[in-house]
Amino acid sequence: MTTELVAEAIKKAGIAWISVGGRPAVGLWVMPLDGTLVVLSGPGEQPAPGLAEATSAEVRLRGDNGGLIVVVEAGVERIEPGTAAWDEIAPQLAAKRLNAAGTAEEQVARWAATDCAIVRLTPAETAPIAAPELPADSGAAPPRETPARVPVRRPFRLHRVRRKR
Repeated sequence: MTTELVAEAIKKAGIAWISVGGRPAVGLWVMPLDGTLVVLSGPGEQPAPGLAEATSAEVRLRGDNGGLIVVVEAGVERIEPGTAAWDEIAPQLAAKRLNAAGTAEEQVARWAATDCAIVRLTPAETAPIAAPELPADSGAAPPRETPARVPVRRPFRLHRVRRKR
């Protein structure tokens, strides 16, 4: 059942939590393709620290209700520009990319020029972790420090707001 579960979870995946080399898992937009997941990262795209250089990663996939249903080890293969795999996968990825500036051909050319990484995650032959062996904890962690966090000010009010009685 677990291989069918992994195949179905991959087919329906739009986001996956991916952990590389013991780092905390990062939520990444993914594109399912023939039983694998394709991830785009790099300058101007989503950050995926260490994924492009890795050989394996832990992938957590969610179900229809949004909860974790399977954890699987995956092999990581970087797709290089100019290869047949790049010519097949990059245009499909560009077509699925929402809110991107320019045409699909311009995006693919930009990815090749800016050293963006397209990686293919292929589930390993090892048995995945599925119910009832899934972790019981939520996996939630406090927010990591980032320069993007700013203190929130109280909202400005021009006039006094009266309470309704």
